[in-house]
Amino acid sequence: MKSDGGLLTGGASFIGRRRELSTARKALTQGRLLTLTGPGGVGKTHLALRIVEHVQGMFRDGVGVVELGTLETGELLEPAVATALGLHDTGPDPMNALVDYVAGKRMLLVLDNCEHLCTICGRFVDRLLRVAPRLRVLVTSRQTLGVYGERVLPVRPLPVPDPAGPPGEIVRHDSVRLLEDRMAAVLPGFSLAADNAHRVARLAQRLEGVPLAIELAAARLRTMSLDELLRELDRPIDVLAADICAALPRHHSVRATTDWSYGLCSPGEQRLWARLSMFPAGVDLDTAESVCSGDGIDAADVLDLLAGLVDKSVVCCERRGSGLRYRMLESLRAYGGERLAPSDKDPLRGRYVDHYRDLVCDSRIDRLVPDQLERYRRLRVELPNVRVALEACLSRPPLARVGLDIASALWCYWLLAGSLIEGRYWLERGLDLVPEPGRTRATALWVDSTLALRQGDLMRALPRLEECLDLARRPGNEAVLPYAIRTAGVAAFSSGDHERGLSLLRESLALHRAGENLDGVMLNLYYAAAYGSVGHAGKAAEFGEELLDLSEKHHAQISRAYAQLALGVVRWNLGDCRRAEALVTSAAVFTGEVDDRWCLTQCLEVLAWIAGARQDHRRAAGLMGAAHALWQTMGASPERLWYHAAGHERCREQARCALGGRAFATAFRQGTRLGQERAVDYAVAGP
Repeated sequence: MKSDGGLLTGGASFIGRRRELSTARKALTQGRLLTLTGPGGVGKTHLALRIVEHVQGMFRDGVGVVELGTLETGELLEPAVATALGLHDTGPDPMNALVDYVAGKRMLLVLDNCEHLCTICGRFVDRLLRVAPRLRVLVTSRQTLGVYGERVLPVRPLPVPDPAGPPGEIVRHDSVRLLEDRMAAVLPGFSLAADNAHRVARLAQRLEGVPLAIELAAARLRTMSLDELLRELDRPIDVLAADICAALPRHHSVRATTDWSYGLCSPGEQRLWARLSMFPAGVDLDTAESVCSGDGIDAADVLDLLAGLVDKSVVCCERRGSGLRYRMLESLRAYGGERLAPSDKDPLRGRYVDHYRDLVCDSRIDRLVPDQLERYRRLRVELPNVRVALEACLSRPPLARVGLDIASALWCYWLLAGSLIEGRYWLERGLDLVPEPGRTRATALWVDSTLALRQGDLMRALPRLEECLDLARRPGNEAVLPYAIRTAGVAAFSSGDHERGLSLLRESLALHRAGENLDGVMLNLYYAAAYGSVGHAGKAAEFGEELLDLSEKHHAQISRAYAQLALGVVRWNLGDCRRAEALVTSAAVFTGEVDDRWCLTQCLEVLAWIAGARQDHRRAAGLMGAAHALWQTMGASPERLWYHAAGHERCREQARCALGGRAFATAFRQGTRLGQERAVDYAVAGP
């Protein structure tokens, strides 16, 4: 995950901090929790990422970096960490899945920007450390967590020289080296020399060695000389007393330099800086023009204003695919939020919610369209911003219906991303606020039931589903009925009643066909093919072939992969191993590339069955081991899936019988150690 340390430097070189790096390495060797503390802008995140580079070889099971600065609520901490570590479908309790995952691992967990969730993070880290004796945790925060055994490393400003000292002494200070590096970036050919060393030292002293202050000040050299910059910094700056009174002295330079940088912005740049504070995940140009324009900013001027903020190092510009994205360091985003005028807040919030409601609706993955994959990637990038829109809606009852509509429209994203806990969190908050028996509530009920069923939470799913079916049969809600019936069919399979389950799926499919709803038809064909593959393989094959044809005709890549998986399971049950292998191998390659672990794991499982049918039991055991590792990260198992349970059990017993217990265990264990990328290579390499 990207941390805001990368935003601070834009990929620039790391300078200094040798003592801190050495201390951190020793602390992580001797202790289990290290917290880097210090004010915003002092470089905690950048240092943490540098520490990771130095110590990652100590951790056999890797390093997980979780950025928490974009997380608006502590209730999403556990699912956010689980998702960052690759644990999808964690069931109703992500903490238990996390505990199981880290319990035996020698790994480092990095939690970045924890100060706004300090108490919750403290309890969270304490529990993980109690159950995972080889886990180490590195935290960045403006305050300590207060956990027993916590070691604290204060991150202080870089040392500054005496401006009256000799040039040879001045150049040895890290603050001067950082200034020289950043000044050279805006003034090609600049280097420290006898004729400028004292002025650079004075600048470093004026900025008190704070990296963020250095970044902001150096950027001004595009438009003024070094002497002019020093004169500007020496002028009195109106620092807000309320922000300073409780701060440590070293906060003054950060705040003063930020105030100074803000003061040098044009009124339009200041207004845009404040409005951009709404976007924790940054923003592209189209969104900035749509949401941030108006009330003093013309849409045609947004690009020039953004360019000005980039030039001043307030905003970082990074390339994403074929476009550019603009982001701010968390401390600068927080500053912008303080400067957002009260008269701006409500109109900005309204435009923001409208924009992300439209974006989510336009990016639905449950559509038979050629840009499914691009939609999924777009939602992954925009999720922190979407969370802000959801919170804005669900914390204001008049907007609750809009928030519930957004959460429901994301249902397919919640499934593919494995973010079931988060999806249900927003849905259930919305359902509490929208009791009216209309289409919005009915839709949210079947979505919530679908996510609960994926988690194996029948106890919560069935009452929601019963209410949904009741509402869907009322006038005005008829469009919801096919979805409610489809969900009831999945619930019947999950309860062991496959005859009723298939009957309900066929009923739902007929309703979608009658309404000429190809998107609904596509989804029903998948469920009917996959769940019907056991016991109804002949009819399921028809469903699967139709789904594959539909997906290919509409160039829907994600739907095509799931069609290949479902049809592969069907062909396996019909005894056609060659076609099953071709279909599932193709799906495995695609889902491995796009990191769709839910589909990939099932592909590995089916390829293990096929290897076993060819009497290649060692390969079958290895593939089952590779699948097992992924099942574990998702908190799932093949025994919980109707169409996997029998094949899994048969393959395992045949391999164990053919190889013997010890050889089977060895091959299985080797498979678990492959890792996702090597597992895909192994799976598609063939015998």
